[in-house]
Amino acid sequence: MSFTDLFESGEHSRNLGHFASIVNMAAVDGEINIEEEKMLKRLARKLDIVESEYAEIIKNPLKYPINPPNSAERRLERMHDLFQIIFADNVIDDHERFLIEKYAIGLGYTTELARDLIKRSIAIYSGGLSLEDYRYLLNRED
Repeated sequence: MSFTDLFESGEHSRNLGHFASIVNMAAVDGEINIEEEKMLKRLARKLDIVESEYAEIIKNPLKYPINPPNSAERRLERMHDLFQIIFADNVIDDHERFLIEKYAIGLGYTTELARDLIKRSIAIYSGGLSLEDYRYLLNRED
């Protein structure tokens, strides 16, 4: 097995974990409705999750409980990964935004912090940076 294969396998496992967490969030209020199911199928395609994996996760999403990281940096990294996936097609709809908020709260963000993080992340990923954010990103040291 090559190094590339190991990386791709690890990335796919992370994608499965992210997707399962999102399914858990969608199922929190009971059954997954038709609109949520459409969005989940779209996310599964973005994450390269095959139909058999999708069916297994939908059937038993609690097999993959949300395991929020202890550090704020790791939680932010998970949110960043999720936004990269969501914005792979340069579009975020209301259903995706709703599930992202549920996911952020599941990771341990308060409702207020989750909404602010999501609002600012959407602005960044959609190119709607404020001058203040633009200046900060340009002036910060790596």
